[in-house]
Amino acid sequence: MCEANAYLIKSKDKDPELIMEAVDTVEPEADGLKLVSIFGEQKFIKASVHSMSLVDHRVYLIE
Repeated sequence: MCEANAYLIKSKDKDPELIMEAVDTVEPEADGLKLVSIFGEQKFIKASVHSMSLVDHRVYLIE
């Protein structure tokens, strides 16, 4: 499986917060991103992609 977990970076001083597991798609929307998991769960977040670690299966988002 190639899905990733999505983490939100809120501050440089805090660890990123896990906001969704098993993310299958990340789609740009007008004011942010739509995340969709392999289970069909959808979440909209006002953020942008900060970085991705494909080997570690992580997507980092920033507000």
